[in-house]
Amino acid sequence: MHRTSVRGIVATGIALVLGCAALIPATAAAGTPSPSTSEQAAEITRIVKDAMSSIGLKAVIVKVTKGDEVIIRKAWGESMTDVPATPKMRFRNGAVAYQYLGNLLMQLVDEKKVTLDDTIDEWYPDLPNADQVTLKMLANQTSGYPDYQFDPGWRESFGSDPFQIFTVQERLDYAFSQAPFFEPGTNWSYAHTNFLILGEILAKVGGKPLRELVREKVLEPLGLDDTTGTQTSEIPSPVLHTFSSERTGLYEEATFWNTSWGTPPGLNQTTTIDDLATTAAAMGSGKFLSKKSAEAMNGPNLLGFGEPQENCAPSCFTQTEFYNFGLGVIRQGDWLLQTPLLSGIGATDAYLPSEKISIAVAITLLPDAFTAEDNYPPNPSKTLFVEIGKYLAPNHAPPTPPASS
Repeated sequence: MHRTSVRGIVATGIALVLGCAALIPATAAAGTPSPSTSEQAAEITRIVKDAMSSIGLKAVIVKVTKGDEVIIRKAWGESMTDVPATPKMRFRNGAVAYQYLGNLLMQLVDEKKVTLDDTIDEWYPDLPNADQVTLKMLANQTSGYPDYQFDPGWRESFGSDPFQIFTVQERLDYAFSQAPFFEPGTNWSYAHTNFLILGEILAKVGGKPLRELVREKVLEPLGLDDTTGTQTSEIPSPVLHTFSSERTGLYEEATFWNTSWGTPPGLNQTTTIDDLATTAAAMGSGKFLSKKSAEAMNGPNLLGFGEPQENCAPSCFTQTEFYNFGLGVIRQGDWLLQTPLLSGIGATDAYLPSEKISIAVAITLLPDAFTAEDNYPPNPSKTLFVEIGKYLAPNHAPPTPPASS
């Protein structure tokens, strides 16, 4: 029996997302003279190096921009033994693809091809509560649908063969082996199932495979030439190698585990730190969207909504300033972000609209980073984002978890 503790595209699972605490005190204070770009780069370097030694990071790649100015673009550590990490290396972006999905949804709303209140029975009439679940509920995680990632059968199957490709139907069968957690729209619970169904629907609405739609309407207009999708385990060179002990308890290479299980067909992507930083700014500023649609995607519309519920613990909880969900995007205070952690790679793309600051971080892990139960630590890329954000924008510092978390 494999000891499978797969944490998936949510940052180490919702329970660990809520436990991500700051490690390093910020040094910038309100009212002090603005440091130069070189001083900012030096302080970010210190933050990264401190985190590498305290958390157990094998490699870190960072790009930080403010408007059109690049504050730092740098890599530390090794991809593999004696192979230095570089900013050109490619890695999986996991849930970052959900920002593209949310943006695509709102583009189609602006084009009047769908509305957020359309129920999914037009496309999936046989799913539970299909006449009540809306496109908006899929995108903001209020459908009540279970997450196939937490089904014991799925976890055992992935643990036995992390290179396999799960079909859409297989994933739906795992998800709906149990009943919905709650009535549609009455609570919040994160589920990859929602994005799987949403992606399939948007492909039907757009009349093209999802990969083509996202490429034409999001990636190409943004110039994200290094962000590519495939259903296979392929990663274009140069590759940032990743390692994990989540599957068997042994620290092993996880670079080419197939991660298409976590996204709709066409959105299993790899990217670079440059494309990740561009994504943060574009998605966080509502690129391609009307003002109304940008607010629907990125606004704090669920703040205060939801509550813990025994049958969906730990993935259902009250939305707070520390974590509240938009349409494929997370809000942490005034910052808009995504924080994937899967197959040994952690990443964060974060944007502060008021200051036009974009922070992109990718990390890999040393053996000591994993817990005694072979689980991931709270996503270290998010920890780095928080510390860099506190330093660069002390008046808009990302909030820390509520005391009850």
